[in-house]
Amino acid sequence: MKYLASCRVAVFGVGGVGGYVVEALARSGIGALDLIDDDKVCITNINRQILATTKTIGRYKVDVAEERIKEISPDCEVRTYKTFYLPETQDQFDFREYDYVVDAIDTVTGKLTIIENAKKAGVPVISSMGAGNKVNPAAFEVADLYETSICPLAKVMRRECKRRGITSLKVVYSKEPPISPLEDMSAGSSSDTAREGTKRRSIPGSTAFVPSVAGLIMAGEIINDLCKNA
Repeated sequence: MKYLASCRVAVFGVGGVGGYVVEALARSGIGALDLIDDDKVCITNINRQILATTKTIGRYKVDVAEERIKEISPDCEVRTYKTFYLPETQDQFDFREYDYVVDAIDTVTGKLTIIENAKKAGVPVISSMGAGNKVNPAAFEVADLYETSICPLAKVMRRECKRRGITSLKVVYSKEPPISPLEDMSAGSSSDTAREGTKRRSIPGSTAFVPSVAGLIMAGEIINDLCKNA
């Protein structure tokens, strides 16, 4: 526990998956957390994101997360960044400060930049693959990226990581084939799907029990890996 209290972990993305990573790390005694996300809580987040309630709608997710962490672990040092992580914003972060890096964002460009910077700094990194449009929480596995199958995001990441000379990457992914969401978008959309440059052809659907399981699995891997160094 003393060792975990001395560790700093950066969590990029504190939404459906990343929010549960933060929750578990705070409850496990991590001493310092950097939270990176520029999104605000939206009503459409409530079905799956631990930070989303009717009281937090419209607030920055990192601010809500910081408050929650302080209620769980008052001594935890929290740094928040209202930043959408891309190559253009990477200079704000020194990856050598971290004992572990969590990639829980959706954009391929951002994910690749996080992974490249973590590898250059010699810091362990774990990356979340696709959790949208899936309904079976028992289908998640921990594997090296190059051992994954079925997951469309993992397929893209394998190709792009290979191009960049990244030979290994710990990921959490699901072998469950994604299902197609309904075409009716009348319920509105989350602000994180409306950014310029990240617009999707369709908005993925999700549940309360799929991204949460992915996030808790990631947190478990982080704690286990860190404890090996204690």
